[in-house]
Amino acid sequence: MTEHRSELLRLLTSRGYIHQVTDAAGLDTLAANGIVPGYIGFDATAPSLHIGSLVQIMLLRRLQQAGHKPIVVMGGGTTKVGDPSGKDESRRLLDDAGIAANIAGIRRVFKRFLRFGDGPTDAVMVDNADWLDALSYIPFLRDVGRHFTINRMLAFDSVKLRLEREQPLSFLEFNYMILQAYDFLELSRRAGCRLQMGGSDQWGNIVNGIELARRIDGTELYGLTTPLITTADGAKMGKTASGAVWLNEDQLSHFDYWQFWRNTDDRDVGRFLRLFTDVSLDEIARLEALPGAEINRAKIVLATEATRLCRGAEAALEAQATAEATFAAGGAGEALPRLRVDQPSIPIVTALTVLGFAASNGEARRKITEGAVRLDDMPVRDPQFSVELKAGTPVKLSLGKKKHGLLEWATAG
Repeated sequence: MTEHRSELLRLLTSRGYIHQVTDAAGLDTLAANGIVPGYIGFDATAPSLHIGSLVQIMLLRRLQQAGHKPIVVMGGGTTKVGDPSGKDESRRLLDDAGIAANIAGIRRVFKRFLRFGDGPTDAVMVDNADWLDALSYIPFLRDVGRHFTINRMLAFDSVKLRLEREQPLSFLEFNYMILQAYDFLELSRRAGCRLQMGGSDQWGNIVNGIELARRIDGTELYGLTTPLITTADGAKMGKTASGAVWLNEDQLSHFDYWQFWRNTDDRDVGRFLRLFTDVSLDEIARLEALPGAEINRAKIVLATEATRLCRGAEAALEAQATAEATFAAGGAGEALPRLRVDQPSIPIVTALTVLGFAASNGEARRKITEGAVRLDDMPVRDPQFSVELKAGTPVKLSLGKKKHGLLEWATAG
């Protein structure tokens, strides 16, 4: 295997980020000889990104760590269209106010992973609505659209799979790949951007942008994709029974975020340490080789380091301390999710659903009858049971071994 000249490709290869590169030798030479501005786009479909986007955020972090310039592109324009890649149905369309609110929520997480500023390798954040909203339809069709053939567009997986399943694909969504390609062209002109990165499902969109820039401007651009991140049992990264694992704390508590990483399969610990933390490769090799139950020490390092990057050092240490109090000492750590009740009792079924431990009252009742629910570590088997609360004394509610919360009476004063 050829040794890369650039720190960028050495770093990305050693930590497992690379799936495809359009021209690995060309990108390696470019990165070895100067600063490479590179971008990843994020559509604003929710007020927070979830953990499925984390490998892309870490990819931008690695780009900066290797001495290059990350460009975060907020999809204020493309969110109005919707990316059909990997989707079975059309996205719900948001208005401008909803998109702006989502961008404001998403923006916060990047400040923890990247260094922003005016320096040559400082990260910048831009919104593709700045150029897409200003496009005139007929000139855009004439100048950009003529470089795309329907024959080729129909061959892309994002389009082909929807059509094969006889699921509708709107003309609006069909245009997404043209707009994303135009983003790359526009960024190369505005910011000297030479590299677009993304998940493996974005390969076709990235290649389109490279070819568009070559045909219109004669510019040589590059693309790099990451592998689809799945867990050892084949599940898509970040998909859990209780829903998405959100990066923002107002969507998911610090403790629950920490606990997600602590529950990593033994077989995934080393890989996730390389992808989602800054722990050195030598230390990761030591941790993933821990025998038997000692691998749990590596999982605690993974959980604490991943939480530190996303939520901050204080949140990570607080979540770890809460876990130790909850599981090791049988206590009720302060960072557990809390439900404050405005009366001295609450039906246990209601408490389970409001805390998000059960998706419905029916599921909550079933879990209770199965013996999976405990109050202060004592089992509860009566679905009609109501939890009696005392002022100043929280009650710990548990579902199974992994979900814990506190119930407390929110008395006046």
